[in-house]
Amino acid sequence: MSAGRVALDHDTVERDLMRLVLTVVELLRQLMERQALRRVDDGDLTEDQEERIGLTLMLLERRMAELRTRFGLTVEDLNLDLGPLGTLLPSEATPPPPDR
Repeated sequence: MSAGRVALDHDTVERDLMRLVLTVVELLRQLMERQALRRVDDGDLTEDQEERIGLTLMLLERRMAELRTRFGLTVEDLNLDLGPLGTLLPSEATPPPPDR
């Protein structure tokens, strides 16, 4: 191999790329879920809208689980450590910060 070239393992690159993509999708999923809950609490949605949003979020969560399994990833794998800032994704057990 010549100098300046990086040896890449196809399987590792694919898994790492999927980890990044799924991390972004999981972050968006959690944000959408929190926004939906806020709208439900505020009474901004009809019953039909609440049901459709709930079903959509459940299907997205199921598909995310399937993709994590396919690529050998866990929920923890998607939670990137940002050093002193903490982790990218809030813990499901940790409530979101209050609105200001």
